[in-house]
Amino acid sequence: MKYLKIPKERIGILIGHDGETKKTIEEMAQLHIEIDSVEGEVIIEEHKAKDPLLALQVENVVRAIGRGFSPEYAMRLFKEDTDFFIFDVHDYVGKKATHVRRLKSRIIGRNGKTKHVIESLTGADISIYGHTVSVIADFESIDIAKKAIDMLLSGSKHSNVYRFVEREMKKIRRGQRF
Repeated sequence: MKYLKIPKERIGILIGHDGETKKTIEEMAQLHIEIDSVEGEVIIEEHKAKDPLLALQVENVVRAIGRGFSPEYAMRLFKEDTDFFIFDVHDYVGKKATHVRRLKSRIIGRNGKTKHVIESLTGADISIYGHTVSVIADFESIDIAKKAIDMLLSGSKHSNVYRFVEREMKKIRRGQRF
């Protein structure tokens, strides 16, 4: 069994209207999930899974929903070529709320521009929730999205980050990367 804890305010989204989201996840992975809505605990009964990879994918889907993604975006993680990564902003600036807010604002950008540019160029989905920044993307572009976010969190200029993402995505399209 795998035990996860997600924010209590995200439990309702994990369960879904009339339990639809939970049922969909259970059917796709062919395993059982128990949710304690009081404590925010999720138990994944991975020993009953027919495929161990599916249990790991369910764990990532639950974490993604807990980190602010909608169930539709989180379900992308059932694709074999898709990965998930969480940045903890505290690792970059400590726990002071004003510093965390400043770094989250750097990722979002004015009117959401920076987040939108990274998402549109890489095909990634980005969620900023609490003191975390999470990314869902395919294997080829997740490294680029992760590096771009790391650059922003480390203080790089936005223009340098945009240039980096454009250059790396061009390499992928030309087949020159890796």
